[in-house]
Amino acid sequence: MADLTLLDSLSDIPEAEWDAVAAPEQAEGRPVDPFTTHRFLAALDLSGSTGKGSGWQARPLVLRDHGELLAATPLYVKSHSQGEYIFDHGWADALERAGGRYYPKLQIAVPFTPATGRRFLGAEAYRETLWQAAIGITAQNRLSSLHATFCTVEEAEALAGVEGTLHRVTQQFHWENRGYQSFDDFLADLSSRKRKMIRKERETARASGLTIRALTGDAIEPAHWDAFWAFYQDTGSRKWGHPYLTRDAFRRFHDRMRNDILLVLAFDGARPVAGALNFIGRDTLFGRYWGCIEDHPFLHFELCYYQAIDWAIAQGLQRVEAGAQGEHKLARGYLPVETHSLHWIAEPSFRKAVDRYLQAERRAVGEEIEVLTAYGPFRGHDGQE
Repeated sequence: MADLTLLDSLSDIPEAEWDAVAAPEQAEGRPVDPFTTHRFLAALDLSGSTGKGSGWQARPLVLRDHGELLAATPLYVKSHSQGEYIFDHGWADALERAGGRYYPKLQIAVPFTPATGRRFLGAEAYRETLWQAAIGITAQNRLSSLHATFCTVEEAEALAGVEGTLHRVTQQFHWENRGYQSFDDFLADLSSRKRKMIRKERETARASGLTIRALTGDAIEPAHWDAFWAFYQDTGSRKWGHPYLTRDAFRRFHDRMRNDILLVLAFDGARPVAGALNFIGRDTLFGRYWGCIEDHPFLHFELCYYQAIDWAIAQGLQRVEAGAQGEHKLARGYLPVETHSLHWIAEPSFRKAVDRYLQAERRAVGEEIEVLTAYGPFRGHDGQE
């Protein structure tokens, strides 16, 4: 007989057992994405990036049958809405102004990671069982809400019909490989104006004499992480008030995940001055963090966008996901795509109000994607040559 259990942490389950449902394709190569693997989620927890005091308390939900793990989901108790990138701060404010309590809530997610991927791990037949169980836990504990963010479109469509479930559609900008053999092939696909702009930006970024190196695996050295930590702290303090990840998280990434990582660094002589951190999936390069200790024109675009495209083409990857937000990515070959999340809200009248909002938001997102795509940088868009 199958039974569901809430674990106290990911450490309560062996890595091989978790990964057998989270990334079974690893047996033949890279995972589709590394973010739901045991090594990534455990690095966050063991480093203190999640856990006590972080607002992200891991409570993985697992489904077993006679001891055999059938399915699981990375479930967290949240005491705020930071590090999610599917923004519900307005919902929290509205409920609390009405006398309700929004936090704590439950979140099925990969912390600090706006990358689409599987959230219901295991055979598709168990998706609804996990979602319904999470709804039950939310209701039994009188929590305000349950959220599954950056799930796949297949998961969203399969579970949107569950009673009380709301489906949210947002957008990001992704680069798609249209069979390019080189960066020049990609440029040839653009309008002449955008092609010239990108060439000028790349030339300007390199004009200061910086050396750019793309590192992965054993080519990444501990000293490189020391440099990147300084870059990350600068970006984190400006964007979020304080960095989400601890220094120990990067040490653990180096120890267990350096083969999953592409670190692009810019050097002034032997001194690193800027860097971009990417994670490598089976078909996708996931851009995650950027930072610098010196300002150089267009260096951000070079390290985060153009180097990522260059590397993806060389490795035969199909896409680059450059993270959340940023319409400036459109002119650089990253087109808008839908992202999906699921939400269950306990209070019926509040759920109805949010549902009305999401219906209007879906229409607006669809219209915006259509307009932005029409004005994209590729030849033939909006009459471009």
